[in-house]
Amino acid sequence: MKYISTRGQGGEKSFQEVLLAGLAEDGGLYVPAELPQFDLEKIRSLRGLPYNELAFEVIKPFVAGDIPDAKLKEMIDDSYAAFSHEAVAPLTQLKSHQWVMELFHGPTLAFKDFALQLLGRLLDYVLTERGERAVVLGATSGDTGSAAIEGCRHSEALDIFILHPYQRVSEVQRRQMTTVLDSNVYNIAVQGNFDDCQAMVKQCFADQSFLPRSSEKKTRLVAVNSINWARIMAQVVYYFHASLELGGPDREIAFSVPTGNFGDIFAGYIARGMGLPVSKLIVATNRNDILHRFFQNNDYSKQSLEHTLSPSMDIMVSSNFERLLFDLNDRDGQALAELMATFEKTGKLSASEQSWQKIRELFDSSRTDDQDTCDAIKALFDRTEYLADPHTITGIRALEELETDSRTPNLVLATAHPVKFPEAIEKAGLDTPELPHHMKDLLEREERYDVVDNDLNSVKKFIHTHL
Repeated sequence: MKYISTRGQGGEKSFQEVLLAGLAEDGGLYVPAELPQFDLEKIRSLRGLPYNELAFEVIKPFVAGDIPDAKLKEMIDDSYAAFSHEAVAPLTQLKSHQWVMELFHGPTLAFKDFALQLLGRLLDYVLTERGERAVVLGATSGDTGSAAIEGCRHSEALDIFILHPYQRVSEVQRRQMTTVLDSNVYNIAVQGNFDDCQAMVKQCFADQSFLPRSSEKKTRLVAVNSINWARIMAQVVYYFHASLELGGPDREIAFSVPTGNFGDIFAGYIARGMGLPVSKLIVATNRNDILHRFFQNNDYSKQSLEHTLSPSMDIMVSSNFERLLFDLNDRDGQALAELMATFEKTGKLSASEQSWQKIRELFDSSRTDDQDTCDAIKALFDRTEYLADPHTITGIRALEELETDSRTPNLVLATAHPVKFPEAIEKAGLDTPELPHHMKDLLEREERYDVVDNDLNSVKKFIHTHL
């Protein structure tokens, strides 16, 4: 399997090269040169497989030639062994044609565990094989950080630095990161918003001269945000899992996906490109609605970022959207590079009318503000006694708002456990559930993190000093 940059430079790369690079040298994102294809007969043959075995079958083509099958299977088995539900991603029915797929049974109670438990093991394996060491650098709007730390904390080959926006993540989200006291884990609270954190991560990758360069400390940066292709690759699996549970591939499935950075729903787009029958991909957003404005009005333009009750979606610039734009521009890297340069200068872009109309055949979208979030959480609980977190509810509400075919199974990705967002649950007039057993003492654990200015040099100085 070979990979190329969305901006057309650098030639083809191997999976290992893409895994370690994260962001391409030309500033683009890596995508497969060609997607592996699963025909209907192949997909039918996957029915009934346990989640880890399904994951091996779906992921294997993406790493072909770079990691031995036996080692890949071992890493996948280990990644999902710690999940608290034997189904790993169980489905719960809400009404006759509507289900939620619960992606919060991993160690940090969020969907990010599906990719980051595996990513940490992949990095550890590849770096050890190469005799190298790396620095994981990432930004989080809430859930990526704790999942990345959990996936990397035990690695002998990694140090991990996670940037989060100071006082803009929930207490549970913060403590899941800051109470991990391993010597290779560093939490940086930036006095800005998530977009500021994400921009600084990208700038650090573009210029790594601040890293120590003495022979005994020479190292490289590695990305764990969803700019890293391995994140998308791992998330593709649960689309196949959901489809097979609901009668696929012999009937199409519509997916409603809460998303801010476009990675989770882009995995569904990839699954469809591989051959999985998908009738609709619905983008569910909060007030930070750049994606919703694009799919409704072909308007992808920056606006001021707002703090909401669904903080993991408080993102204004959706990094993974570039991967979709690459396809919309007929995979023309130069054209995409020019489009992104225009966006960086003007803060806005739009697709050609023909491309936009074509993508609208597959994608739809919905926007939910804080009041509607609380009202919908309460209404769903009153009707079904199912408690949804403030991100998942945007996906459920999207299905209520948009016209969907009642003969097609509609599935919402439940992205996080409601215990992580007590403010939203309480504002909905409901009681916050108790923390799971393995986190009972989370709010009493010792914390360790550093607050830094919203300044690139301050972040670089912190990383340099602690390596």
